[in-house]
Amino acid sequence: MEGVSWFTHKYIMHGFGWYLHEDHHQPKYQGFEKNDAFFVVFAIPSMLLIYFGSNTEYNYLLHIGFGILCYGVAYFLVHDVLIHQRFKWFKNTNNNYLRGLRKAHKIHHKNMGKEDSQCFGMLLVPFKYFQKPKL
Repeated sequence: MEGVSWFTHKYIMHGFGWYLHEDHHQPKYQGFEKNDAFFVVFAIPSMLLIYFGSNTEYNYLLHIGFGILCYGVAYFLVHDVLIHQRFKWFKNTNNNYLRGLRKAHKIHHKNMGKEDSQCFGMLLVPFKYFQKPKL
């Protein structure tokens, strides 16, 4: 799912879906964003795959649907709760992995526009963001 997420973020959200994603790159967004519509974009196939996978002999669809669901939960917890702190549940986490994710995401948001962004992944980002700065 990380590969699908990276591809979707780079080529859809920063492509023809920029209209929905743009407000996520604005400095002080609060409450719901148009970007939150992507939750529905990913939830619908997950629900359909779970439904059809549980009601047919194609049970592998069920597993794919649950995989999308699990990634969605991880995305919510990592991106919305830990990185952007839209919910103040885990304010004081000080983990090397999470710090690296935050650094990479900060670099991604450094560019406010559609073009020239980097670090499109959510759970896997370049190793350089996990290294301590050289003094």
